[in-house]
Amino acid sequence: MKAVILAGGLGTRLLPLTKKTPKPMLPLGKKPILEHLINWNKKNGVKSIVLCVSHLRKTIEDYFEDGKRFGVSIEYAISDKPLATAGQLKTAEEFIDNTFVCMYGDSMFDFSLRNMIKQHKAKRAFVTMSLNEYKTNLPYGVIDTSKTGKVLRWNEKPEIKVNVNMGCYVMEPKVFNLIPKNKPYGMDDVIKHAIVNKKLISSFITKKGFTDIGNKESYEKAYQEHIQKLGKNR
Repeated sequence: MKAVILAGGLGTRLLPLTKKTPKPMLPLGKKPILEHLINWNKKNGVKSIVLCVSHLRKTIEDYFEDGKRFGVSIEYAISDKPLATAGQLKTAEEFIDNTFVCMYGDSMFDFSLRNMIKQHKAKRAFVTMSLNEYKTNLPYGVIDTSKTGKVLRWNEKPEIKVNVNMGCYVMEPKVFNLIPKNKPYGMDDVIKHAIVNKKLISSFITKKGFTDIGNKESYEKAYQEHIQKLGKNR
């Protein structure tokens, strides 16, 4: 099985940190985010990696080369312009001929990818999405009303619990048929398209966390959590 890691984004929300360094190469401790991701794949038995690269791609290619130094095999799918998530994935089509894993290159995961792959195969899904049980409290009092405007209930700062997309998928190769070539296209568009076409989109729900490193605040948080985790493991 292969893992496709989307590592071609511009990282504009992390400027100026990403002016000379691609977002997946920002350090977490002594290793870049992308190396942590590759190690997580290897730990889960996935040792063949396709990196979808674009922005500042030479930094990534020079660091990882063919992957032997990291105990994996690495191939590169290259685009010369931003293509959004699914558009980036499309560039890896020539490397894929079987069930594969796809993940965003700016997130850290902490769940059993092995179990997600097993579930995907057992359910014979077209796509399996990793979902995280996310809880938050609304900062307002929520008022329930009737159709006539009568106030029925007041819920002060209620807790909302939802399942959010973690950005890690197990997919069948025919998913590429739903993605236009050389055009920006989002993963949400692919999933919506698949649902309309009656494809089985399954979910793998985990309470174990993930870290989306999308902006400076989340990067700082991820960095601090990583340092704390290292301290606890010593």
